[in-house]
Amino acid sequence: MWQNEKMSNITISEARVTLGSLLRKPYEVLQVKVYAGLAARGFGDIRPAHSSVFRYIRPEGSRVSDLAELADMTKQSMAYLAGNLADLGYVTIAPDPTDARAKLVILTVRGRQVWDALVELSFDLEGQCAARIGAEKMAQLRAILGELAAAIAD
Repeated sequence: MWQNEKMSNITISEARVTLGSLLRKPYEVLQVKVYAGLAARGFGDIRPAHSSVFRYIRPEGSRVSDLAELADMTKQSMAYLAGNLADLGYVTIAPDPTDARAKLVILTVRGRQVWDALVELSFDLEGQCAARIGAEKMAQLRAILGELAAAIAD
């Protein structure tokens, strides 16, 4: 506990509103809604951790090592997630035809259905947000966040 501060029922993030906390709350709410939407569509076994695969996989498939690098995680962790998705029938894992040492993760038909549902649910939720704050503000928010993302990418 910091000196001269009393115990309270608020978190550090609530007490000291940072840019991170302002970005995190909408993300967390949208994430819950997206995964609830996936469950309602019959994909209840997909978890937020799987987004590291779905977010970065290429249409023709991706190497585990490339997915891990893009997701900023270890190859072992990505291989675990890919293996879990393979067990669930959403991807296949095969040797990379250009490098037999590498493993290629490829979406199955069911995996493509999840990917399509993720995109559709995300756009639907963005539309719901625009309906609440207004289309003009939503467009401004997108522009500002895009500009910020580009500015801090260095």
